[in-house]
Amino acid sequence: MRVLAKTAYLLTTAALMSFGAVHMTSANEELMKMAENPKDWVMQTGDYANTRFSKLNQITKDNVKNLQVKWSFSTGVLRGHEGGPLIIGDVMYVHAPFPNTVYALDLNNDGKILWKYEPKQDPNVIGIMCCDTVNRGVAYGDGKIILNQADTTVVALDAKSGKVVWTVKNGDQVDGGKGESGTSAPVVVKDKVIVGISGAEYGVRGHISAYNLSDGKLAWRAYSTGPDAETLIDPEKTTHLGKPVGSDSGTNTWEGEQWKTGGGTTWGWYAYDPKLNLIYYGTGNPSTWNPVQRPGDNRWSMTIMARDADTGMAKWLYQMTPHDEWDYDGVNEMILVDGMDIKGAKRDVLVHFDRNGFAYTMDRANGELLVAKKYDPAVNWATEVNMDPSSDQYGRPQVVAKYSTQANGEDTNSTGICPAALGTKDQQPATYSPKTGLFYVPTNHVCMDYEPYKVSYTAGQPYVGATVSMYPPPGADHMGNFIAWDAAKGEIVWSKPEKFSVWSGALATDGDVVFYGTLEGYIKAVDHDGNELYKFKTPSGIIGNITAYEHGGKQYIAVLSGVGGWAGIGLAGGLLSPENAAAWHGAVDQGREQGDETAVVGTAGLGAVGGYAALADYTTLGGQLTVFGLPD
Repeated sequence: MRVLAKTAYLLTTAALMSFGAVHMTSANEELMKMAENPKDWVMQTGDYANTRFSKLNQITKDNVKNLQVKWSFSTGVLRGHEGGPLIIGDVMYVHAPFPNTVYALDLNNDGKILWKYEPKQDPNVIGIMCCDTVNRGVAYGDGKIILNQADTTVVALDAKSGKVVWTVKNGDQVDGGKGESGTSAPVVVKDKVIVGISGAEYGVRGHISAYNLSDGKLAWRAYSTGPDAETLIDPEKTTHLGKPVGSDSGTNTWEGEQWKTGGGTTWGWYAYDPKLNLIYYGTGNPSTWNPVQRPGDNRWSMTIMARDADTGMAKWLYQMTPHDEWDYDGVNEMILVDGMDIKGAKRDVLVHFDRNGFAYTMDRANGELLVAKKYDPAVNWATEVNMDPSSDQYGRPQVVAKYSTQANGEDTNSTGICPAALGTKDQQPATYSPKTGLFYVPTNHVCMDYEPYKVSYTAGQPYVGATVSMYPPPGADHMGNFIAWDAAKGEIVWSKPEKFSVWSGALATDGDVVFYGTLEGYIKAVDHDGNELYKFKTPSGIIGNITAYEHGGKQYIAVLSGVGGWAGIGLAGGLLSPENAAAWHGAVDQGREQGDETAVVGTAGLGAVGGYAALADYTTLGGQLTVFGLPD
């Protein structure tokens, strides 16, 4: 009876919300039209399909070698600069890490600052941002610039004046008291602003929220974990690999009430299919990092979600890494491609390069799993994803016992696990070229040792429970690759090694050029075969996303440089210093000893500091936008 009552409640709620949707205005119609104009760059990922493809073609594989710096702009902020600028008409909108300054620059007047917005935030927020004080960019819709601040405040600014139109608190607190933070770029869909939440390393319960673009009022919120009424899951209609998920799937794979501090945060990128009216995104790791403390599959962490844009109701879900034992967040972008030829059939698909080292190709209407293959040969924690629909293991990765931190147990150091916790790819978005039908993917080529230990939960305090160290795979002399991927076959077409992880967002263009950036600070251009055509070293490491636009009849390429993010946290957070590394451990490890000075530094920053210590020999902190163009 309880299940029936709950189902009726969900269906009634969905019906009421759908009725209201009839009267909605559609800001996304404006955005879709604007995105068709290649002169502008109106969304962080270029379009709703997250392709990061530019139709501009003045810069070609033949003349890209002639690129030169046209102008630059300092953001006035150090730390990691992720995301990229928006270009709308004659104005460029540039953002920065904490304190999340936003600038409007006049492209007709040497980048003159038209307005500047600098929010006043509680500095305590800095201390609870696990992997640098990054921000992945602003969104645009209906004459407003939308900013997701570090303190979880979402702000709508008048695009012409910079004045605040509305603000809303996306988290429970804005002082870091519960460990919540905001790092993701919002996206405007129809008349709503879609935004996620960060903080799984603090036991934050993940959710995605939709706010009215007009006034900031909450339209709907879907949690990653919890009862059906809060996860917006219909136990009979929401499916997982074609089968109904059943009642309370977001609680019954957790022990007791652990789902309340279960993680599954939503700090990545969001895609939208206007024809299906579905939003796609991924959820992050479960809390804590110690898998022994949270038995079960821990749904719906580590999950690709497809939700109705108007109501938030889940249509289908797919959990990629049940009972995550390695911190393989599933937040990376979903790239939507129409009519992909898979085994002779045309399919409208979703392609996702997961942290766990597997690349997934799925039917985006119903969540059917079509392809799941490793996109780095070093991946060893699982042998494969079971693709037999008749098997009770269907869709599950087949874990290698040697690399199972659950099987090896607490206080045991599992060694040689590939990839490392930061994944074969983190949030740095790939690009898709409709000209070649290939995906161009920035990747990490990194392995780890992982030792889980028991921790307790306290609101606003780290809830990690693992000591991690990172290093290149055995026999490798590099930590990154830039690859071309065939998503229909699940095959690497070519792979270009890089000394460090490739942590920037890539860009493919109609000029047959693909751009990406490196942690040392190089912006690079390659052709469709991976041959390097151009490189230029910017003032700091690049973890931003490459952007293309046209102004005054000329094509430009823009990128933010400013080393940081997880891979660069040693530099950005000063953790290469033994004293600072020890202080970091003192704040995170709940009294656990980490060994000698070398171990303390090497395992700081959730394992990244030691792995990327050599980065300090190649770059330093910065915060600059650099714009490139062809000679006049």
